[in-house]
Amino acid sequence: MLEAISFGDAGWGDEMLMGAFWTVAVSISSILLGLVIGIIFAGFKLSSIRVLNLIAEFYTTIIRGVPELLVIYLLFFGGGSAVMYVAKIFGYFGYIELQPFVIGTLAVGAISGAYSTEVIRGAVNAIPRSQFETGSALGLKGFKLYQKIIFPQVARLALPGIGNVWQITLKDTALISVTGLVEIMRQSRIASGSTHEPFIFYTIAIILYLIITRVSNIAFDKAEIRYSRGFIKRKIS
Repeated sequence: MLEAISFGDAGWGDEMLMGAFWTVAVSISSILLGLVIGIIFAGFKLSSIRVLNLIAEFYTTIIRGVPELLVIYLLFFGGGSAVMYVAKIFGYFGYIELQPFVIGTLAVGAISGAYSTEVIRGAVNAIPRSQFETGSALGLKGFKLYQKIIFPQVARLALPGIGNVWQITLKDTALISVTGLVEIMRQSRIASGSTHEPFIFYTIAIILYLIITRVSNIAFDKAEIRYSRGFIKRKIS
């Protein structure tokens, strides 16, 4: 057992750590992409323009209503064709192959974005209307109003939900092994197939996921405390 999980040519320890690295890399890239998508589509849902409402509703309904693996398959098998079709419009007729990391980030980011949209929309709706009116009375308009008053409160209200989205994103990376990216699950499958010790390597996979999750929870807890500091003081007083 110790030889199987050792580092170097004799064991799979360094390969498992590299798999953990790619899991974290895809997760971070996907959650960042998801937050960008979430902010945009939350703005669509909160907009008074009906067409934007429908676009955002269609996106969140479809993505949250189908299995995550189906979204990954759709981008894995159709993403390259879609990119090549667009490239042909601009006069490029060569072959374009999307890398597994890119496909995984786009797929998991799209899933993350649908959930982030609802989290951010709910956070904005939870802010009392009086906050907007007070900001306007102080002479804050447009971006300044959101930067000074709205965004900090949205961050405080949205952080617990974003933390849950992060957990979903982290676990969804296990599905992108179908794209060929050697993350934790795929590396565990390769190692267990080579050594015929599936219990050992899938147990290591569990431990790695739990370590990443625990570190993530600590980071989100600290972020929540930081953004809730002023709110907690006012509540106590």
